[in-house]
Amino acid sequence: MNKNTARIPVIGSGLRLPFILITACFALWGFANDITNPMVKAFSKIFRMSVTEGALVQVAFYGGYFAMAFPAAIFIRKYSYKAGVLLGLGMYALGAFLFFPAMKTGTYYPFLVAYFIMTCGLSFLETSCNPYILSMGPPETATRRLNFAQTFNPMGSLIGMYVAMNFIQDRLHPMDTADRALLTDVEFEAVRDADLAVLVAPYLFIGAVILVMLILVAVARMPKNCDQSHGIDFVHTVRRIFSRPNYREGVIAQFFYVGAQIMCWTFIIQYGTRLFMGMGMKEQDAEVLSQKYNIAAMAIFCCSRFICTFLLKYINPGRLLEILAVAAGIFTLGTIFLQNILGMYCLVAISACMSLMFPTIYGIALDGMADDAKFGSAGLIMAILGGSVMPPLQAAVIDLGTVAGMPAVNVSFVIPLICFIVVTIYGYRTVKRGIA
Repeated sequence: MNKNTARIPVIGSGLRLPFILITACFALWGFANDITNPMVKAFSKIFRMSVTEGALVQVAFYGGYFAMAFPAAIFIRKYSYKAGVLLGLGMYALGAFLFFPAMKTGTYYPFLVAYFIMTCGLSFLETSCNPYILSMGPPETATRRLNFAQTFNPMGSLIGMYVAMNFIQDRLHPMDTADRALLTDVEFEAVRDADLAVLVAPYLFIGAVILVMLILVAVARMPKNCDQSHGIDFVHTVRRIFSRPNYREGVIAQFFYVGAQIMCWTFIIQYGTRLFMGMGMKEQDAEVLSQKYNIAAMAIFCCSRFICTFLLKYINPGRLLEILAVAAGIFTLGTIFLQNILGMYCLVAISACMSLMFPTIYGIALDGMADDAKFGSAGLIMAILGGSVMPPLQAAVIDLGTVAGMPAVNVSFVIPLICFIVVTIYGYRTVKRGIA
C-alpha cells in the first residue's frame, strides 16, 4: 500500500496557503497544551495545594475538549470547517484573556473556568482542523498529510514548554513548598499575588497572537472540502460511525493514548523533582531542571514525528503504531523500576514512541468516512477526555508518598503502561483486519 502511494502528492493542487494556515493552528494548540502541563506543579505551590488538587487544571483543560466536541461537530456540519476554526480561535483567545480577571480574584477556581473556556475553543479547533487537513488532498495520502501537519503541534509545544520554564517557573518566588506552608496569611497573599502576575502574562500574550491568527483565517479564501452536506441527523450518524470497529476501537485507543501522553508530560516534573532533590538540589532548581528534560522529551517527540511520517511511506500505519506502543511500554517499565537518572532517560525516551500515535490513530479511525468525518472527528476529540481522567488518578498515587517501598511517583507510571498496552492492541487489530 505505502510503496504505491509514495509518489502521490501530499497536498492538493491550489491548497498550499489554506494548508499552511490550518497547520499553524496545530502549533497554537500545542502551545496551550504544553504551557499548561507544568502549571499543575505551579498552581500546587502557589495555592499550597496537593498534587491531586493541582491536577484539577488538567480536568478543566481536557474537560473542555470533551464537553464541546459534538457541539463543535454539529456547528461545523451546519456551517463549515472555516467557521469552526474561527469560533475555536475566538474562544481560545477569550479563555486566555480571562486569566487576568482570574488573577484579580486571587483564588484558584476562576483559573479553571478560564482553562475550560479556552479548551472549548481548542475542541472546536481540533474537531475542525484534523479532518480539514485530511480532506486537503488525495485520500491515499491522508494519514501522511495529517502526520505532517501534526509535526507542527510539538513545535508549538516546545515553545509552550520554553515559556513555562523561563517566563513562569524560573520567575516564581524561589520559596519552596515547605517554607510556603509556614507563611502567615498576609505573607502568603503577597507571594501568591506576585506569582500569579508572573503566571498570567504569557496567557495574555498568546491571546493577542490568537486574535491575529483569527483575522488571517477570516480574510483568507478557504476550500469547502466535504462541506457540501449541511444536513444534521445526529443519532443516525453517530450510530453509523460507531458501528465501524476501526472507529469505535480508535476512540478507545485515543482515550488511553492521550491519557498516557498527558501523564508523561505532566508528571515528569514531579518525577524529576523527587529525583534531583534526592541528589541535593533545591526544589525550584529541581523543577526547572525537570522542565528542561521535558523540553528535551518534546524535541525528541518532534524529531521522531518527522521520522515516523517518512516511515509511513513504506510501513503500514497500524504496524508502526503497534511497534512504537510496545517500545513505549518497555521504556515505561524502565521509568517505574529504575530509581536513578536512567529512569528519567526512559521517561524522556517514551516521547519518541508517542510521536506517531495521535494522528495515526486519528487517520486509521476516520479512514473512508468522507462527510461523516465531521462527527467522527468529534468522537476522537472527545476521547481527549483521557487527558482529564487519567492525570488525577496518577496524582492520587503520587500523593501516597511511597508504595510497596518504592517512590509513589515511580509506581504511578503503571497507569501510562496500561494505556500503551491498549494502543498496542489497537495497532495489532487494525493490521489483522487489513484496515491500515
